Amino acid sequence: MISTSKFRAAGLSIILAWGWKRAAIALVAGAMSALAMAPFNAWPVLFVTFPVAVWLIDGAAAGKWRGLPAAAIAGFWFGLGYFVPGLYWIGNAFLVDAPTFAWLMPFAVLGLPAYLALFPALGFALARLIWTRDASRVLALAIGLTVSEWLRGYMLSGFPWNAFGYALSEPLALAQAASLIGLWGMTFLSVAIFASPAALIDGSSRGRKPWIAPVAALLLLAAMGIYGAVRLSLQPTALTKVKLRIMQPNLQQDVKFNYGAKAEVMQKYLALSDRASGPQSTGVRDVQILIWPESAFPFFLTREADAMAQIAELLPKGTVLMTGSVRAPDGPPGARVSRAYNSIYVIDHDGGVLSVYDKLHLVPFGEYLPFQEWMEKLGFVQLTKVHGGFIPGTRQRAMEIPNAPRALPLICYEAIFPGTVAARDDRPGWIVNLTNDGWFGNSTGPYQHLQQARLRAIEEGLPMVRAANTGISAVIDPSGRIVAQLNLGLEGVLDASLPTALSPTVYARLGDIPAAVIVAAALLVVVRRRVAKHAA
Repeated sequence: MISTSKFRAAGLSIILAWGWKRAAIALVAGAMSALAMAPFNAWPVLFVTFPVAVWLIDGAAAGKWRGLPAAAIAGFWFGLGYFVPGLYWIGNAFLVDAPTFAWLMPFAVLGLPAYLALFPALGFALARLIWTRDASRVLALAIGLTVSEWLRGYMLSGFPWNAFGYALSEPLALAQAASLIGLWGMTFLSVAIFASPAALIDGSSRGRKPWIAPVAALLLLAAMGIYGAVRLSLQPTALTKVKLRIMQPNLQQDVKFNYGAKAEVMQKYLALSDRASGPQSTGVRDVQILIWPESAFPFFLTREADAMAQIAELLPKGTVLMTGSVRAPDGPPGARVSRAYNSIYVIDHDGGVLSVYDKLHLVPFGEYLPFQEWMEKLGFVQLTKVHGGFIPGTRQRAMEIPNAPRALPLICYEAIFPGTVAARDDRPGWIVNLTNDGWFGNSTGPYQHLQQARLRAIEEGLPMVRAANTGISAVIDPSGRIVAQLNLGLEGVLDASLPTALSPTVYARLGDIPAAVIVAAALLVVVRRRVAKHAA
């Protein structure tokens, strides 16, 4: 164990660091923080790295303009260190068509993290603006980073990937708090809890015993664990009579988007979907819903009569297919298709289309370009190479499915956005997430995606069913338990019953209001401490 004197000396050395040493400390602390995310889930490391963030802001007091620029710069380096190892896997997408996109890989691996690092920079600056000289400055940091993370989730279409709140999603008992306060409330608690040891360097001369903050944080962490364990024990997994089969083809990207491989793709899907999964299995005849992943075909499905006929022949009466597909907009027969939707179809045993959902939240640079027309004139193209970019859908809505609860469809990274998952007045019975994580290879990305989708299930109290091209496909109950899973890089089918939904959670009913109340209460505490210090 490190002694108190050595701990204080370490904290003071970080506070007094300046120049490149200060930047290096922030960069390393941010990089270590990435270990808190899936698949490592080494969240105790944050008890080391978040105190470093507090001390860096302490040290910013020596800078100009009340230390705001120095705090922001430290936050930028912390964020860059955090996002580069956390999002390195995005670079794999640029190697799928290496002759076209490989030259952009360094810009993606460093450019996107550099942009995202602006948000921790803002969070550090906001914290510095309300900074105190006692343990309540831990709350100031939690306020600043919660506000900046919330902005990251919404600004310029939003990208809340690996928000700090996901650090408390393992073990599962800790994640249950998301049913009350959602991701942003979890983000506030993560920062406040893990930054609390920073107060141990304060000493008794600053008014209060320095151990109070970390002890209170540990008690809060224990209370979260107890609440979660009780909630899990009171809500065991319950299953409906709806039988699901998820088909995970594990297709490589150069095949998945190659029209010349049309016959090969269809044959693989049909054979795999009807594969017996055990001695008692009769293939697809055992299930009510067959699910294929996002953008399953290298063609417009409903314009290929032979493919629709093969699907109709595959499906027995009473079974429907939910599948991803690129969808051409309505138009006269034979009209040239220049743009398309990324969609989900529900198809019955007669080959009829029962329902369609068009993806609302498109991926920047993957499915569209910011300032699309201008960038195309400069020669740029998004990864999917759809001229003009994909067309966004118009509204989020549940899909009607025969003999099953209504399903809320989410395509790819739509599952990472909290709060907009389920409309309050249109509650579905389950969430289906079709995705193609094959863009990112055998990396940490698919594990992070699964972690975030699972938290949506806990927030809403709804089961989550994921079908992924290369994995990780899974059936998740509304408390976040993984009922069945098909691991990354495997070809196969996953059979499971659909879990039963819970009653609407506090978060499902109130959204981000509880998190906002927590942040506002913390802000009141910090402001009162600042006023009391100035009055003393």
